[in-house]
Amino acid sequence: MKTKLNRIAKDTNFFLKDFLNKQNNSKLIPAIKYGLFPGGKKIRSKILIDIGSLLSIDYKTLITIGSAVECIHAYTLIHDDLPCMDDDKIRRGKPSTHIKFGESTAILAGNSLQTMACEILASPNLKISEKIKVNLIKKLSECSGHLGVAGGQYLDISYEKKKVSKKKIIEMEIKKTGKLFSFCCAAPAIIKKKNHQQVKFFENIGANIGLLFQIADDLIDFKGDSKIVGKKTGKDQKKGKATLISLLGYENAVKYCDKITFNINKSLKKYGSNSKNIRETLDYILNRDK
Repeated sequence: MKTKLNRIAKDTNFFLKDFLNKQNNSKLIPAIKYGLFPGGKKIRSKILIDIGSLLSIDYKTLITIGSAVECIHAYTLIHDDLPCMDDDKIRRGKPSTHIKFGESTAILAGNSLQTMACEILASPNLKISEKIKVNLIKKLSECSGHLGVAGGQYLDISYEKKKVSKKKIIEMEIKKTGKLFSFCCAAPAIIKKKNHQQVKFFENIGANIGLLFQIADDLIDFKGDSKIVGKKTGKDQKKGKATLISLLGYENAVKYCDKITFNINKSLKKYGSNSKNIRETLDYILNRDK
């Protein structure tokens, strides 16, 4: 599994470095590169490639789309770490972008990464029809904005130190984390010109994978070692974050993860042994320590 993740990370980083090197240089490039590289585990790109392989999508095409996803992910992390958001000073074992470059530069670097994702999807590097490119940009924009990541982050902050229902926590976590995974699962179906119902099928799988990822992340924050994780742990509890752990307790949150995993595998049953890679990724999400 780690070998596959390393290959995806290497290929994605190569694409992104090449893409940035071909652009006109600007004073924001150092902060953009700092927030983007080395760039974490690339689990979102791995999910995209897992689903893409089920639908026989070209690997290079998936790496290009995955690079756009990683730009969105990096932008959200840069902004999440800001003092007005989650106020995190460490990210991936190094100072957060705003600590290294200042708040205004971090905000502008994050904004630039968001628009760069659309540039990548619109670029000639992506060898698909213009109509499909437009559909991908539209879907990624929906998943990143007020209906997705940004809306989820708003709810996350507004729910702090409040009693929140299980339904509302799940809705928040699907927006905050699940929507970007939804895009990763829907993108191959969009490329294959699947109908609305089929795209929705993959979007729902992505939402569940994202929910699973977020709960696993919260479990790491609850019990993880800061040195291994590469960022401060135990902060959800201190801030009074609304999580399924705070509502259900640690053991029940773990059981809920098992239930989500069962449902995802059930949905993919029709793909038989071809879904082996994605099952492997789900197992990795659940059992990682950072």
